[in-house]
Amino acid sequence: MSIATALRNYRVAAWVTGTGLLVLVFIAMPLKYFFGEPRPVALVGMLHGFLYMAYIVCTLILAERCRWRPLDALVILLAGTIPIASFVAERQVTRRVREGRAVLGRDDATPSRS
Repeated sequence: MSIATALRNYRVAAWVTGTGLLVLVFIAMPLKYFFGEPRPVALVGMLHGFLYMAYIVCTLILAERCRWRPLDALVILLAGTIPIASFVAERQVTRRVREGRAVLGRDDATPSRS
C-alpha cells in the first residue's frame, strides 16, 4: 500500500470517527442524561468503538509507511477520542505528509516511498 492510499484511508477514518464521536457526545449522551433515552448511546457508542478500531488500524498503517515516531502515532491515535481533535489532527497530518515531513515536531524526517 502506498503512502497516498494509506493517507486517503486515514483521512476517511479520521472524519468518520470524528463525526461518530460528535454524534455520541452532543446528541446521544444528552438524550440519555437529559431525556432518559439510553438506546442512542448504546447504538452510537458501539458504532464509534468499531469506527475507532478502524481509525487505529489506518493510523498505524500510515505511521509505518511514513516512519513516524511511536509518540507521534500515539498522539494522533488519541485524537480519535477527543471531540473535534480528529479533524484537527487530520488536517495537520495531511499537510505534513503531503509536504513529505514528519507528523509533529520532526521536520527533518522524510517518509519512506516504498
